[in-house]
Amino acid sequence: MIRVCPSILNVERAILSETIASIESSADLLHLDVMDNVFVPNQTFTFAQSEKIIKETSLPVDAHLMISDPDDQAFKYAQAGAASVTFHLEASANPLKTIEAIKEHGARVGIALKPDTGFEKLAPLLEFIDMALIMTVEPGFGGQSFMQTMMGKVEEARKEIDALNFKEIWLQVDGGISLETILIARAAGADTFVAGNAVFKAVNPITAIDLLRRTAATY
Repeated sequence: MIRVCPSILNVERAILSETIASIESSADLLHLDVMDNVFVPNQTFTFAQSEKIIKETSLPVDAHLMISDPDDQAFKYAQAGAASVTFHLEASANPLKTIEAIKEHGARVGIALKPDTGFEKLAPLLEFIDMALIMTVEPGFGGQSFMQTMMGKVEEARKEIDALNFKEIWLQVDGGISLETILIARAAGADTFVAGNAVFKAVNPITAIDLLRRTAATY
């Protein structure tokens, strides 16, 4: 199954609610980038703002926490109703405890890796999670170019997921996804794609989402 998760990172706040509503009939999940200006050099949504988005949209929310204290904060997003909560392995001192806390509140759990972090750091945790997120840009800002050098890491993750027969684990990529790069990432083994500008800078976001999904499915 191919999943397209539009990121609202660069959507104008003044029209955020209307923009989210406009894609609810087409997107698989809504990707919510939470940044604290500590783990990454940018600040986006507070917990209160995130909770409001989660409660107002009909889409399942895919919360991507780029924060310095996920061990203390991640479960709150699950508690607020996020369908999936992803935290960065680099920021967690106790990932197993954080995984457990998220699951206790009924959300799927994802672990994300920055470009400089090898997949071998995540591999021992695969059996405990629902999604692996391979960043294809350096986290912090939208609109960056896709890092094709990350495809080796995606291939490594896909190989390990398949070898262990973990069929329920999603393999997500985030950063620089377009009609061209989604095929590259799909060929490497990804099945879940975060797309920001490719959706919201298109003339018709719904058409853009459908086209991204169809393009990935051609592989």
